[in-house]
Amino acid sequence: MSDAGPRLKLNDGREIPQLGFGVFQIRPEETADAVAHALDTGYRAIDTAAAYRNEAGVAEGIARSGLAREDVFVTTKLWNSDQGRDHTRRAFERSLSRLGSDYVDLYLIHWPVPSRDLYAETWEVLCELHEDGQAHSIGVSNFQIDHLERIIDESGVVPAVNQIELHPRLAQPELRRFHDEHEILTEAWSPLGQGATLQEKVIEDIATARERSPAQIVLRWHLQLGNVVIPKSVTPSRIEENFRIFDFELEEEEMAAMGELDEGRRTGPDPATFAVA
Repeated sequence: MSDAGPRLKLNDGREIPQLGFGVFQIRPEETADAVAHALDTGYRAIDTAAAYRNEAGVAEGIARSGLAREDVFVTTKLWNSDQGRDHTRRAFERSLSRLGSDYVDLYLIHWPVPSRDLYAETWEVLCELHEDGQAHSIGVSNFQIDHLERIIDESGVVPAVNQIELHPRLAQPELRRFHDEHEILTEAWSPLGQGATLQEKVIEDIATARERSPAQIVLRWHLQLGNVVIPKSVTPSRIEENFRIFDFELEEEEMAAMGELDEGRRTGPDPATFAVA
């Protein structure tokens, strides 16, 4: 894997690029172009999901890039309707087929869906996929502390990653503390808060002073918090801009000022109640 930004160590000994490229809400027909351009820019991690319906486009983009499969860290996710012992493994195999690969670097349970009470059973299957070597690392997405405690207590296996909504308006300090205590990496989806954080005056002021874009300031904030971050764009110039965040650092007072923006405000669903199949 080429040197394309910092990597963070997972609790299973593997490493993940700290800055990845997300493909949520990218149309299937646009995905290959976006992924190929991201990889050409220098990204070496791609985050997709069965629910995004663009796993095949990710595979095409990787092939088009000319990079070897092992040089790209690929994450995909199990959708809610596929939870449970009878369905999880088959859903995983379908994802592998669409990705044109015999393994994924990271496989996540997309949502806990506590109302169905299948996430602990599903986690056991992910543990088996990890033991088989088909999922090199395993984790969860949108899990809260009680969900994490249950799967850890019942399986004895700590997720490598919890991918959660996280941005300056929703900094999730309590959940991040729990992650740190259990050596779970925090991965941020919607890292820019659907763009809403970019209009915050404190962020605009820091961006102006540093001659950077507001998006670059927010993404840098994530890096310095220790988050894995996966911004999404289909615009080539924006894909490139989001990658140029390794050559500066925010000062402590700038980080503190951005920390004051936290309002606990979500742009996405509440994991405690979200149950869309």
